[in-house]
Amino acid sequence: MQIHISTEDGTPIYLQIVNQIKYLAASGRLETGEEMPPIRVLAEQLLVTPNTVARAYRELEMAGVVEKRRTAGTYVSDAGSRLAHHEQWKILTQRVDVLLAEATQMNVGVEQVLELVKERSAAMRPMDDGAEKVSKEK
Repeated sequence: MQIHISTEDGTPIYLQIVNQIKYLAASGRLETGEEMPPIRVLAEQLLVTPNTVARAYRELEMAGVVEKRRTAGTYVSDAGSRLAHHEQWKILTQRVDVLLAEATQMNVGVEQVLELVKERSAAMRPMDDGAEKVSKEK
C-alpha cells in the first residue's frame, strides 16, 4: 500500500492518510478483508507519529471503510471496498477547490494550473512507460 504524505499540503496529515486509503479502497487496490498495516508500522513508513495513524484509522472506522477486529488488527470492511463513486469525486473536488483557491491567490490562471497538472502527471508515470514509447518509435 503506497501512501504519499506532503507536509506542504494544507490538509492535515491524518486526513491525507484517510483520503488516500479511501481512494485505495474505492479503486479496488485494497480489497474486502485485506489487513491494514499495524499503526506503528505505517507510522514508521510515513515518518509520522503513531497517534496520527491511529486518528486516521479511527476516522476510517467511523466512515465504515475499515473495521477493527479485537486483537487481530484492522481490515478493509465490506462497505469500504464498495465506496461510492460520489465519495471519490467529493474528495477530489475538495482537493481541486483548494488548489484553485491557492492558484488564484498567487495570480496563477486555470490554464497554467492545467499545464502544471499535465506536467506532474507525466512526471509521476513509471519510467518504463517512457522507455517503451521510445523503443516503439524507432
